Amino acid sequence: MDCIFCDIINGKSEAEILYEDENIISFLDIRPLNYGHTLVVPKKHYDNFLSLTSTELNYLINGLQTISRAVEKSVNADGFNIVVNSGKAAGQTVFHFHFHIIPRFTNDFSFSPNFKKYSNGSMKEFADKIRIELNTRRDSTDG
Repeated sequence: MDCIFCDIINGKSEAEILYEDENIISFLDIRPLNYGHTLVVPKKHYDNFLSLTSTELNYLINGLQTISRAVEKSVNADGFNIVVNSGKAAGQTVFHFHFHIIPRFTNDFSFSPNFKKYSNGSMKEFADKIRIELNTRRDSTDG
């Protein structure tokens, strides 16, 4: 498997490492949207968000909160975005799960999504499909 994040974790590739413990590593993104753009990565390889264990996710969330505070304060940001790209269609280019912390400043740039409108009754249809899937998953884990 060829994974740049695994190479960074194993000391085979260079990175500007900000934080590291036994479960996570954090380093600056080499293509930042703003200076201070930081990645928070599990040391164990998981391809995407859905492949993470709940234990790993807990480690990551705790580290993410601590590192986000440090990033925001150190670059004097007005706020920050936390972004996860899960899957190629979502923009994931490195298939080792990671969070992005993107420092934000008033009027720096904007994400311009193409917001959709639900047609008459379609909102309930989508909600029903999601609820069915959630109930199916809950039922399959109860046994």
